[in-house]
Amino acid sequence: MLPRLLILFLLASLVELALLFGLADVFSWRFSLFLVVATAALGGWLAWTQGWRAWLRIRDDLTAGRMPAAALFDAALILVAGVLLVIPGVLTDLVGILLLIPACRRWIRQRLSAWVRSHFTIYTLPPNGQHGPPGRTTIIDSYIVDSDDRKES
Repeated sequence: MLPRLLILFLLASLVELALLFGLADVFSWRFSLFLVVATAALGGWLAWTQGWRAWLRIRDDLTAGRMPAAALFDAALILVAGVLLVIPGVLTDLVGILLLIPACRRWIRQRLSAWVRSHFTIYTLPPNGQHGPPGRTTIIDSYIVDSDDRKES
């Protein structure tokens, strides 16, 4: 797995360099530099504003007693978009901007959710905690220790 990631990062860096040199040949090196800096600044601002909106959705869902799964997933994708936009390059900026578009983010979230559901099995415990996955019995015993009950040593 590690060699594949290393090859992927190396190839992505080479593609980014080729794209930047290509832009510099077509336009100028100043335009290429301006494009990289402008997309980083604009992308950082967009990631901050959309991240704030995602935070407000998470807070509202939790206040209403709902699980904020979609909002949490959006927040994670916005974080990835922000990181990609800060990395200098044309391809990373393009992917980062696509992740900041709500319709694209929704499409990616649906695809990743389907992939997770097809590759993982998630079991939930009922409120009493007495039942686990089919064919198994899971008993969860828990207790709360008050800080006054602990012995100091």
